[in-house]
Amino acid sequence: MPTVQPGYLSVVATPIGNRDDISARAIATLRAADVIAAEDTRHSRPLLLHHNVDVPLVALHEHNEREVVDGLVRRMLEGQSVALISDAGTPLVSDPGFRLVRAARAAGIRCVPVPGACAAIAALSVAGLPSDRFVFEGFLPPKAAARRSRLQELAGEPRTLIFYESSHRVAESLADMREVFGGAREAVLARELTKLFETVIGEPLDELAERVAGDPDQQRGECAILIGGRGEEADARLAEGQRVFALLREELSPAKAARLAAAITGAPRKSLYEAS
Repeated sequence: MPTVQPGYLSVVATPIGNRDDISARAIATLRAADVIAAEDTRHSRPLLLHHNVDVPLVALHEHNEREVVDGLVRRMLEGQSVALISDAGTPLVSDPGFRLVRAARAAGIRCVPVPGACAAIAALSVAGLPSDRFVFEGFLPPKAAARRSRLQELAGEPRTLIFYESSHRVAESLADMREVFGGAREAVLARELTKLFETVIGEPLDELAERVAGDPDQQRGECAILIGGRGEEADARLAEGQRVFALLREELSPAKAARLAAAITGAPRKSLYEAS
């Protein structure tokens, strides 16, 4: 009796917004699969139908991954091919799939990456922050105390930091980042990337936190927050701003002195004003 050749697992990136941000290879891989493991089948089905992919779906999410993995590995050992997708972007990047990939590799099954969109990398590419070295932190803890504790651990990190955040916590997280990292730290909010209301706002944390807190439109949709690493430049800018502010303060009101010192040195106006 001939030996059954095992199938393989394809880890397929899907669009983070615009449905056309998917490669021809990804579409061909999905069409050729025996089954597609999707984070939310209801969410993924319209995308698949849009690209004429008619393949059975099975749900694979954080609540059932342990139970579903064994069945999918067994199917691949019997010769079937499985494609793994998440709701958006690259699977396993703050999404389910780690247990499936790990189990497949342990079983000797070939795992094939089919690359494409990733919100963290898309945001980094347009943020204007150092991109040669960076740290992806995913989602911060939802509880305020735990979130601040984690930010304290990252305060001295010299590499660019990338976070995902939910729309209903983005203002709180930016306020905590300002408190922990300091208002002078460079920051970028990349929101609704590749979608109709895409915005990329880069300002010192002082200004960005204040702007988002006062604008409900910037508290909607999918958000990525990028923070410049701790460096001597930001510290020097704030120190120079404080020096200039102190000189101007001898002749001007605190508000006007802070505004001029910020314009001259690039230091965050709010940090200078509050220091008065």
